[in-house]
Amino acid sequence: MKFLYSDTQDYVDPNYDFLNDRSASTRQRYWDDVYAHELMDEPPYDGLLVAMSAVRQAEGVASSKVRYSTAEEQRMLRVGARKFLRFDGPKCRDLMLMGDCGAFAYAEHPEPPYSPEEVVEFYLEAEFTHGISPDHIIFECDLNNPPASEQKEAFRRYEITLENARKFINLVRHEGDIFEPMGAVQGWSPESMAAAAYELVRMGYKYLAIGGLVPLKVDAIKVVLDAIRRKIGSGPKLHLLGFAKADNIHQFINYGISSFDSTSPLIRAFKDDKANYYQENPAGGLNYYTAIRIPQAIENSRLMQGVKRGLFSAEDLVAHEHLALKALREFDQGLGSVEYTADAVMNYHRFLLLGDDNEKARVNAMAKTRERVQRTLEASPWKKCDCAICRSVGVEVIIFRSSNRNKRRGIHNLGVYHRHLKNTLEKHT
Repeated sequence: MKFLYSDTQDYVDPNYDFLNDRSASTRQRYWDDVYAHELMDEPPYDGLLVAMSAVRQAEGVASSKVRYSTAEEQRMLRVGARKFLRFDGPKCRDLMLMGDCGAFAYAEHPEPPYSPEEVVEFYLEAEFTHGISPDHIIFECDLNNPPASEQKEAFRRYEITLENARKFINLVRHEGDIFEPMGAVQGWSPESMAAAAYELVRMGYKYLAIGGLVPLKVDAIKVVLDAIRRKIGSGPKLHLLGFAKADNIHQFINYGISSFDSTSPLIRAFKDDKANYYQENPAGGLNYYTAIRIPQAIENSRLMQGVKRGLFSAEDLVAHEHLALKALREFDQGLGSVEYTADAVMNYHRFLLLGDDNEKARVNAMAKTRERVQRTLEASPWKKCDCAICRSVGVEVIIFRSSNRNKRRGIHNLGVYHRHLKNTLEKHT
């Protein structure tokens, strides 16, 4: 089972100045920055997935959250995605490079903005090893398997997806099967998704990409996969698109999953309330730690609102920010206790909550945060990690502050998760 990371242009500045919180004035994004597979000792994934909607904005479709500039699009198609992503070194050149349409970007539109012909051309120019047929996403999944007559819009999207897949595989064959075509599966129920998978196999697809799984819970995904496997057998390969339940992947080993893509380990580094830092535990699972939030005083909008409202002064705010950072860095050097360091962090954190009229909620929030901070400090997981990031930046990786720290922590998570997946698979084979 291979783990693919969906490209979101998450590179970092290798020369970032953590003490002064800035990059060099001469720094050029992309050109001077490095991707996760360049920063880590080994690539923290088995391949990359690139969405066409991120690279090429379609007319009438809102920009994707990840948006390539026109110059970046032109360069990618000129030199190929592997070279553009600097995924062509000795450790990466044989890894999967998958293209898809990024159906979330145009989910609200009546028709996909890209024709099968345009998609095939894009995949060929980008030199992907695998390419998914253009689909139209269906968000609903009713486990009661309602008939198509009750799902008019979903059935319309279902038929669009299958017709596009039919045209797509014929075009790929005509071009000489330069990349492996993957048939996109969409449906409004387990049985409709199984029927779609069966039709795709009849068309000649040997590799299917299962869509629409993002909002589903683990048990519902299992029901879908059970239905698909009963219909198509164990032969065709399956890829899980946007698999948000990556931490539960051990529950899906028996479904014959060949690959899946997820951004979850990186995203959780800065979008989760408490599970920001991954650590593999000896029992085979994952431990999660809360990053220590020390936001930049003069750049945090909430803190600046507090200054404008007269709740505290900018000078007092900055002084406590410096004390929190100093205490944490000294703790990392063995010069301070857990209690003292937690006090310094929480004395700064309280500024984020000032102005909240609900005294009880504020007290509870402080108590919960204090508990999580102390747990992180007591474990000091960054000291036990030998990845390239933790070795090079130390305690900075656990500080929730600025993109260059947060993304580094996310890249660390990718590495831990990738190793965890390998170990999990070894135990079950």
